[in-house]
Amino acid sequence: MSQCRLTASRRSFSRLLTAPLLTVVLSACGSLPVRPVRAAVYDFGPGVLDSAALTQPMGRPLLALADVESSNGALEKLAVLYRLGYADALQLRPYAQAHWSMPAASLVQQRLRQVLGQQHAVVPAGEGVAMTRVQGKLPLVLQVELEEFSQFFESPTISFALLRLRATLLENTAAGVKVLGQRQVLSRQPASTPDASGGVRALGEATDAAARELAVWLAQIEAAR
Repeated sequence: MSQCRLTASRRSFSRLLTAPLLTVVLSACGSLPVRPVRAAVYDFGPGVLDSAALTQPMGRPLLALADVESSNGALEKLAVLYRLGYADALQLRPYAQAHWSMPAASLVQQRLRQVLGQQHAVVPAGEGVAMTRVQGKLPLVLQVELEEFSQFFESPTISFALLRLRATLLENTAAGVKVLGQRQVLSRQPASTPDASGGVRALGEATDAAARELAVWLAQIEAAR
């Protein structure tokens, strides 16, 4: 009889020990760190895929493209930015899980070089070749300032890419630097989806449209000279 009581007593004691241990184990499992979600990294894609389009044009003036600058400090970071036009259009907001692979100004410069390169031989303005005279003249210099580069929401479900830049075409002459023209470009492209992915694609399309507008503008200036 006493042996049965001893056995039952041991079982009860075992249960008392097991319950707190199980609680500790479950608590430990609940406190394990959650693996952070990796932010999506975007750019403008691979660019031109047709090798024929990469052939350098002949007989067109050399164009020196200066580094694209930004008048907005927020554009110097990697965040994909948007504005809520229906709430507070004055506030630039970053997507938490979406980043650019490089600052916006660098992305725009890369695409400008690709698009303008289909009409000109484009070189960086800071390289020595940009100071090489061709037929007695230095290359024209294109300066670009990026002023706006964001996804603008008109409503929670409708948005568009908004890009605004200012381009200045300069010529180095014996008398000094001469301004050949200046152009403000505003490019808007609808976003297919109201999220970072849709905004990124629309911003790429807006940049392409702006680059093509600059190409037409440059051709008009050259034709008038």
